[in-house]
Amino acid sequence: MNVPKSGYRVFSANSTAACTELAKKITERLGVELGKSVVYQESNRETRVDVKESVRGQTIFIIQTIPRDVNTAIMELLVMAYALKTSCAKNIIGVIPYFPYSKQCKMRKRGSIVCKLLASMLAKAGLTHIITMDLHQKEIQGFFGFPVDNLRASPFLLQYIQEEIPDYRNAIIVAKSPSAAKRAQSYAERLRLGLAVIHGEAQCAESDMADGRHSPPCVRNSSGHPGLELPYSSLNEGKQQAPFPGIELPIMMAKEKPPITVVGDVGGRIAIIVDDIIDDVEDFVAAADILKERGAYKIYIMATHGLLSADAPRLIEESPIDEVVVTNTVPHEVQKLQCPKIKTVDVSMILAEAIRRIHNGESMAYLFRNVTVDD
Repeated sequence: MNVPKSGYRVFSANSTAACTELAKKITERLGVELGKSVVYQESNRETRVDVKESVRGQTIFIIQTIPRDVNTAIMELLVMAYALKTSCAKNIIGVIPYFPYSKQCKMRKRGSIVCKLLASMLAKAGLTHIITMDLHQKEIQGFFGFPVDNLRASPFLLQYIQEEIPDYRNAIIVAKSPSAAKRAQSYAERLRLGLAVIHGEAQCAESDMADGRHSPPCVRNSSGHPGLELPYSSLNEGKQQAPFPGIELPIMMAKEKPPITVVGDVGGRIAIIVDDIIDDVEDFVAAADILKERGAYKIYIMATHGLLSADAPRLIEESPIDEVVVTNTVPHEVQKLQCPKIKTVDVSMILAEAIRRIHNGESMAYLFRNVTVDD
């Protein structure tokens, strides 16, 4: 029995064995057993959950790691949370180390803010609190109407740098784009190392697509009112009349990125690229190629969430990258078998401590000591 007098249970909502490894490590550190439940897919791919023990009046922690099949994992979490809610659980706390759809947290053209939708779905299913790690944007916490504890993996990655990278004092922290400069600066300051930033046309910064307002080419169209100059060619090629004659709209110049540049000296140094997510690795490989050309003799990549989709293991193996270090927030054992350059840092300790402190009503401040705002 899962420590019946403690007043809380820990369940895993994953239906695949590979995704339950983190949950097992967390429960081992807590000294409790994993709650008895069955999560599986019907023949028509519907998700079914069967909770095998009473949860009435208990505080429940659901540990859900997100594999490649993101949508199935989300449904498992939602169905599990709702099953616990209807079984009269007192509080339902989701432990979601990697929060899915976190990159879709801004409006893009005629799209939607899917992360906000997911937050609403989790609340409706019955979750009352979330523990996660290194959200892609910290503002995502504002999508929720209940507490969100956004833990940090940087202390574990910093420890890895100090203990596992020989001569790390000769290293330089690198941001692969200007948008990652704050995170890189945070690492550089705590390690007392230099900072370099890659900037230029080879980088496709996510911020460029954030609101969908790509600058169009400057097209003058004079078929409207005589005093109106239209910089947009999308106004039905002059068929749409302007509401106020005599107004001149400002001409919008197309965006042009400068040639790729490395701001900072990486010659003869160990380059350590830091980021929160490593998924499609083309940008990282391109950054590694540039750093190698500029004289870096070793290249490491440090990231919290190692999604490593598609051909990522092969591309890493064939690239000048020496090592990719990620945490176990996302299962990636298959990718490690394909590429020995991928290394894993265990973060189950901080997740287990967060569960213990929340259950005991203790402060979470200890888990954020020596952590900067820009992490």
